[in-house]
Amino acid sequence: MTAPSPLLDLDDAASVAAADTEGAMRAAALGGAQVRSVAEAVGEGLLDRVREMRPRSVVVVTAGGRAARAAAVLEASVGPRLGVPIVHTPVVPPWVGSLDVVVVAGDDAGDPRLVSAADSALRRRAELVVVAPDEGPLRAAAAGRAALLAPRVRTPDRHGFLRYLAAGVAVLGALDSGPRVSLPDLSELADVLDGEAARNHPSAEVFHNPAKSLAVRLQNRRVVIAGDGPATTALAGHATDMLLCAAGSSAVAAGLSDVLASAPLLSGVGELPPGYDPLFHDEELDGPAPVTPARVFVLATSQSRVATTRRLGALADAELVTAAPDADDLAAGDHYGTGDSEMTSRAAHGPAQGERAEMEQLAVLAVRVEMAAVYLRLIGGR
Repeated sequence: MTAPSPLLDLDDAASVAAADTEGAMRAAALGGAQVRSVAEAVGEGLLDRVREMRPRSVVVVTAGGRAARAAAVLEASVGPRLGVPIVHTPVVPPWVGSLDVVVVAGDDAGDPRLVSAADSALRRRAELVVVAPDEGPLRAAAAGRAALLAPRVRTPDRHGFLRYLAAGVAVLGALDSGPRVSLPDLSELADVLDGEAARNHPSAEVFHNPAKSLAVRLQNRRVVIAGDGPATTALAGHATDMLLCAAGSSAVAAGLSDVLASAPLLSGVGELPPGYDPLFHDEELDGPAPVTPARVFVLATSQSRVATTRRLGALADAELVTAAPDADDLAAGDHYGTGDSEMTSRAAHGPAQGERAEMEQLAVLAVRVEMAAVYLRLIGGR
């Protein structure tokens, strides 16, 4: 299968490598390495300050960006089942004290909001974990008084989502949080993410490459990325961030319920006639300009896949996107509505046994959308 792009043939691995002059594909594929670096830091005892602590709450302070997206995914996926409340906030709440753990996370060690949050947590004698570069004012504020998880694998800030997610998992895993929730082993998770990156390697053809296939289906469309639950909706926000930052392509993130309520507005008007050129379209003479249906990509986990599938019939063009454990699963498709027949979804089916945990599936989807965004940029973005 050849990708329909006048700029680049995605099945030509050499051309793809030559076009990626900034090394964006390598950066997007380093999610497993970032998770593994967090696991190594935990193994070296960098979280011993909070190990076996049973806090009143875990307060996560972020200043936006990938750290905020990761905190939202973490809060939505494991928060309801955790024995300790997770509070995601832009500032340290006034009630925080010595019984709480505060996690300050961000890309900029000089951000006054992060520095102020770290200083406030320490003044109130809370246990502090800093997930940020080991430099600048934040390093000075937390020196010797906090656990520091600094990045060990250098990537552009836009690819830091999985590092923040892994750091959150590491902190929660170190605590005595009452009834144990299903948190993934970080070393095993890193291996899974490396496997996903290998499936998305430029040498794999579009038909067998989930990231390339997703990029092709995103190209030149109005796109809505929806989540079928709180965690996948939070991940949809990260996906739209990546499309904007890595591909210069705009998309909207929303919950599936809101998308279904807006179905008539997404269905489009008319069909594009052969040779249609919007530059020469005159609405007074030709009538309203035709608009193709918005393509809705619904992020789901295998646990919710069956129920979500039943809800997609009302959408004109919708595709289910789930984490595929095996490359062979990509042959099956879940495409709904009346979208382009040439670009049917290679959505994945969960395995019959050995089903992945929700957090692991969310991380796999994060790698896939990040690599898809890079491929989309290479074939021309919008």
